[in-house]
Amino acid sequence: MEDNSDTQPSLGDVLDGVAEAVLTNKESSPSASEQLIDGMPAAKAFRHREVMLIQAIMEKYGPQLGGVNTDSLVKEFLGAGPEGGGGKIDSGEGSYSNRGALDIDTQPMAEVNGSDEEVDSGKNQLAEFTERVKFIPLRLTFGERKLLRLCEAALNVSEYTDKVDILTWKSKTGRIHEQLRDICAILSGLAVAADYEVGQKMIKDRSFEDNAEYFASVFEIGRRHKILNPECMRTDYGKLVHMLMDSQNPDIQRLLEFKLVKKVTTVYDYLKSKDSLLMLKCPDMLMATTAIVDRGRTRAEVQQAIKCKESAVKRIVRKFSNDDLGEEEIEWCLYSIGDNSSFLVFNRDPVDQMISYLNTNFPSTLPTDSPRSLCIRSGYKGARLSHPHSQQYQYCLQTLTLWREIQSDMFKLWCLAEDDLLASNNYYSLRDTGQGLNRVQSAPAIGRAMHDILHRAQKQVGSWIGSSVVHLGDHNVPNALTFIDKYTQVPRILNPIVQVIEAIPRCAEQHAHVMDMIV
Repeated sequence: MEDNSDTQPSLGDVLDGVAEAVLTNKESSPSASEQLIDGMPAAKAFRHREVMLIQAIMEKYGPQLGGVNTDSLVKEFLGAGPEGGGGKIDSGEGSYSNRGALDIDTQPMAEVNGSDEEVDSGKNQLAEFTERVKFIPLRLTFGERKLLRLCEAALNVSEYTDKVDILTWKSKTGRIHEQLRDICAILSGLAVAADYEVGQKMIKDRSFEDNAEYFASVFEIGRRHKILNPECMRTDYGKLVHMLMDSQNPDIQRLLEFKLVKKVTTVYDYLKSKDSLLMLKCPDMLMATTAIVDRGRTRAEVQQAIKCKESAVKRIVRKFSNDDLGEEEIEWCLYSIGDNSSFLVFNRDPVDQMISYLNTNFPSTLPTDSPRSLCIRSGYKGARLSHPHSQQYQYCLQTLTLWREIQSDMFKLWCLAEDDLLASNNYYSLRDTGQGLNRVQSAPAIGRAMHDILHRAQKQVGSWIGSSVVHLGDHNVPNALTFIDKYTQVPRILNPIVQVIEAIPRCAEQHAHVMDMIV
């Protein structure tokens, strides 16, 4: 039998399985929420099959029915199509009697628009992803981890803030210069202990200026490690930042004659140096860098997600590896971005869980006399204000929403905080803020970012209770370092609460008296 691509197969051949149906009007993909049957929405697929059945009946028994055609039967028994009309047929451009088996009821314009919306959504996600990567530090290599240990050891034995941030009549510039040179000397000695040949070359001339790049790199590694791991260097990081703040002072610069501050290396900067920023626009990037969470998933679903992620990584490596950017370097960048995704799982997800618990167990419509009511009364149990349940619910919701947005942008906020802290023209003053001596310093970059986040949070919750002032550079939040330290405590507080709440049902199943205590 000859193959003639210009003619359509007959309905009898299609129904007998001899020939395949021809779709002459290509349809765009339906949205992910619609159930698909043979690649098309279920409603349209079922209607196509019913029309095909009527067409087959009319082909065989049409002459015996007398005066009845396919069009009239379809309109009488099936009515208009699922989209609210018959497409080309209703407009008079076609007929059910002489069309191909599946070339019916198509509305290409509406479906193409839906496809465009999906494409726009994907582009927006990639744009947000690219912006986020600009503030994601590059994971430390093995060699950099050796330098990190030197940095931690030098800061551990230093008493920098104890000797510099004090009220005394002696020159502060002299104290700072002395402490900085002491730290550099300690680093030099540790470098000799870690690698004798490299350390010997470094201190051969006893000149710190000749090794300025080495010192700046060591301190940059310490800062990068801290951003990636907020739970580490909780004491030493404060010393490091205060020391680098002082090193940026013009008077200290004249004495030191070299800089200790170096920009933190991010994934974006690294890819830019390799002329490989195009990799960030690859659709597989989102899949390859998303953390796999097992909450609410079966073992099979988790394993499938892992396989999909590994496949996405392999595709990216094959596509973008070249002489300048090797396979291991690409994987290193992907793992660094994945670190940020894991950070969000452990720091932002607890806030999401608390919001879910609030909406589920303490809805705003809860009666006032309910034992779960959140209402507070001034003077009762330490309360300083009086709020009904609905108002206190809104206050809790807006607080959690703000915390969530801050955790989402924490890496960006941290980088901006260091920009404010280490700016050479941003001076500080040592004041007693009521919580001891603190360095009071303005934070313009953090302030602008926080106003954007606050606006985003206000837009989400709809209304705002209380003050919306962002405290920065005052007695409440003296500087950007205090701001960062303040919000890194949020997941440390919420994580144990979420874990206990999740464990209560399991505990109640094993112990009946626990169930009696649940309200």
